[in-house]
Amino acid sequence: MRTRLTLTATLCAATTILALGRTDALFSPDRFKAHVAFLADDALEGREAGTRGHEIAARYIAAQFAAMDMKPGGPAGSYFEQVPLFESKVTGAAPTLTITTPSGSQTLTQGGAAVMRGPLSGGPVRVKAPVVFAGYGITDATLGIDDYQGLDVRGKIVAVLWGFPNGMDSEIGAHLQSKRAQVAGEHGAAAVISIQIPGRGIPWPVVLRIIGDPVTTYVQENGTPFDPSYGLKAYAFIDEKSSTALLAGSSQTFESIIEETKKPNGRPRGFETRAVAEISVETATRRYSSPEVIGVIQGRDRAKNQEYVALMAHADHIGISAEGAADRINNGALDNAAGVATLLEVARAFATGSEPPRRSVLVVANTAEEKGLLGAEYFAHYPSVPSDRIVAAIDLDMPLLLYDFTDVVAFGATHSTLEKEFRKAGADMGITLSPDPMPEQAIFVRSDHYAMVKAGVPAVMLATGMANGGKAAWDKFLSTNYHQPSDDLSQPIVWKAGAKFAELNYRVVRALADADARPRWYAKDYFGDLYAPKAKKATK
Repeated sequence: MRTRLTLTATLCAATTILALGRTDALFSPDRFKAHVAFLADDALEGREAGTRGHEIAARYIAAQFAAMDMKPGGPAGSYFEQVPLFESKVTGAAPTLTITTPSGSQTLTQGGAAVMRGPLSGGPVRVKAPVVFAGYGITDATLGIDDYQGLDVRGKIVAVLWGFPNGMDSEIGAHLQSKRAQVAGEHGAAAVISIQIPGRGIPWPVVLRIIGDPVTTYVQENGTPFDPSYGLKAYAFIDEKSSTALLAGSSQTFESIIEETKKPNGRPRGFETRAVAEISVETATRRYSSPEVIGVIQGRDRAKNQEYVALMAHADHIGISAEGAADRINNGALDNAAGVATLLEVARAFATGSEPPRRSVLVVANTAEEKGLLGAEYFAHYPSVPSDRIVAAIDLDMPLLLYDFTDVVAFGATHSTLEKEFRKAGADMGITLSPDPMPEQAIFVRSDHYAMVKAGVPAVMLATGMANGGKAAWDKFLSTNYHQPSDDLSQPIVWKAGAKFAELNYRVVRALADADARPRWYAKDYFGDLYAPKAKKATK
């Protein structure tokens, strides 16, 4: 649906100085709506990183920061930090995956039963090798898991299940799932084929829509692109029917493997299949850049204002669809103009409040989240302030404001004392904290807070929950509007819910910024021990 760009949306910057305790009066549904209306307007063309639309969004956010007298947090006194990006895009002849088993051969084409990705470095590649099945493709010494035990995959193609064992902590599982390419590369594999588990993970139509995009990564300070494929020559995703064919004639069938995954902690063992696969794909590369927008709300306490609470939301979306109906602009009203509106409203509450926070607040509008959390990854690797001074990070991504939410999900909160702060702030507003309702979606590794977790910072991504009509709203949005042009202002957005979401985040950030002690990872927590082994820990 097309929306009309209005002067009201552009210039809505009126402020009122209110007492610190009057948080309910600090958050305006109309002002929240004005931010979303501007950022989700057709004129911004879906805000894809590296495009004019995202550049306009970044400048709008910076102008809002300036109107609040927020200190620039980027290099050389600027609100902007350019993130260098590197894209590898499928080109040339349509990629193919040919599977040969004792039952015969079949060729899968791009965008049908398979999605192929080629080498990051660019150029044509043809990989033909025996296929070795390696379970979930997980190797983790802490958990005592090694799906590659007894397997020789050097120069071969590894087939792995998409997901993680039934019963595993969903956030640890999502983390391990995200490392499958790295693990396969470290074991010497030439390529990976990802197998879908029926009824789990991302539905195949969504896989075709989001995984078929170009592979994009950030460029490191030495000028070389970070390689998310860890040297693999190719990567393929195949549907359920093709997975059955891949394992035809092997010692285990696709059906028996799926039955094993249904068991508590079921982990199918690896084996050499009787299949040979050939992947042909060609890629072309390009370099470009896109800005992070960074501001600082200076803390009042001289002993603590060199510590920072980071508040983040990604300003980019997925741009214009290459084909489809008359409306091809993916406006991203909820994903993530609503998150940026929350960011701006929380920042405004600090800027107009009667007393600054004790610690400083780092306000970051990330870029290229939709391309792999790249702005956040770059920021985590090359932060604008020393990383050991960032005490916590709160990420605002796709709050579903289609109902009056009464609970929230803080992805990542159970690993640190951030959990207690969200529970307390929520209780004061009559909002409960709920566990991950969609573990199969691996949300924990799909938003910008994950980059901060890997930097050793206690971090959370906050989403509206499933109570009070939330489940029906989430189910409909994910099946109908997620990453679609219909994520626009035609949706029945509850603007009061946006103001409430902003208030909850303000309360949490305020508590973290004013606390005597900085947040702590819990003792013996998986992520705290892995990424912040020397940090002081708290008792859960």
